[in-house]
Amino acid sequence: MAFELPDLPYAHDALADGGMSRETLEFHHDLHHKAYVDNGNNLIQDTEWASKSLEDIVTGTYSAGSVAQNGIFNNASQHWNHMQFWTMMGPTGRNMPGELESRIADSFGSVDQFKQDFTAAGVGQFGSGWCWLVADSDGSLNITKTENGVNPLCFGQTALLGCDVWEHSYYIDFRNRRPAYLENFLNNLVNWENVAERLSGA
Repeated sequence: MAFELPDLPYAHDALADGGMSRETLEFHHDLHHKAYVDNGNNLIQDTEWASKSLEDIVTGTYSAGSVAQNGIFNNASQHWNHMQFWTMMGPTGRNMPGELESRIADSFGSVDQFKQDFTAAGVGQFGSGWCWLVADSDGSLNITKTENGVNPLCFGQTALLGCDVWEHSYYIDFRNRRPAYLENFLNNLVNWENVAERLSGA
């Protein structure tokens, strides 16, 4: 099916108090995300993927072990990633629900340790990519990092939280300070209620 750019679930300036400016969202959503949508639609036109769901396109075009992913995968996966990313942040839901807090503490030792490990994964992703909190098929929670547009769908995992560590996500507000961006993301931008809903549905 054709890709469509979703509206942000909040105003462009709604995250400014959390450290993500209107300018960043105007560039990131209105230009970068739109480019993945437009390029993806052009690439799937008149192909076997034109009638497939976005998730089927991502998993069907993923080539494990290939650093240079094919164009359809790159744009489809980045479209999917960003659709998740916008809803994983918000001006509300910033207090972590108790059940989620307990699961994270059980899995990583403490919420603070989880945040340290998640930040380390994002900082340690060489070049462009993402870091994730995922639920594996056995129900366990794990932190992963992926290159470029690769995402948890490729490994049969459920994405609970993801942070974009491509430079376009943070350079306007944080310049080259990726660690500061990640720490701010966890402390001031995440919609933890959304994360809890994803966990309950995993």
